[in-house]
Amino acid sequence: MWQNLIDTLDKLGEVYDKLATLGEKKRSALVTINMDALAKVLDEEQLLAAKIQRLEKTRGELLTKLSKADITINEATKAKDFYRCAPTLVIEKRLIQLHERLGKNVDRALRIRDNNQILTQCALNAVQVQLNKIGGATLEPTYGNKGGDVVTHKKNFDFKA
Repeated sequence: MWQNLIDTLDKLGEVYDKLATLGEKKRSALVTINMDALAKVLDEEQLLAAKIQRLEKTRGELLTKLSKADITINEATKAKDFYRCAPTLVIEKRLIQLHERLGKNVDRALRIRDNNQILTQCALNAVQVQLNKIGGATLEPTYGNKGGDVVTHKKNFDFKA
C-alpha cells in the first residue's frame, strides 16, 4: 500500500507540472488573443483536472487505509509525520521528496492560474470597452451607487419616426 501511495504522489506531481506548463501556454494564448489555442488549452485543462480529482480520491483512500493501521495517527497529523510511519527509511525519504515536489508544483500552478485570471479579466474589460464603443455607450466620470461604472447609451435610432 505504501508503494501505491508513492505512485499516486508521483503521478499527482507530474499532472500538476503539466497543468503549470499548460497554464503558461494559456498565458501566451491570452496575451496574443489566440482563441483557437485558448480553446485547446481549456480542453486539456479539463482532462488534467479530472485526472487530479481521480488521483486525489485515490490518495485519500490510501491515506485512510494506512492511517487505520496506526492508532497514533489522526486527522491533525502532518504529512511528514505520517510518512515517518513508513516501513523503511527509503520509503519515508521518497514520500517526503514526492510531497515536497507536489507542493512546489501546486504552488507554481496556482501562481500561474492567478496571473491568467488577471489577464482574462483585462481581456474581458477590453472587449467590453470595444462593445460599448460600437454600441455608442459612454462612461460617465462618476461611479454608481454600488461602486460600479455608470454607462449611458446614445439613442442612435428614433423608434417613433
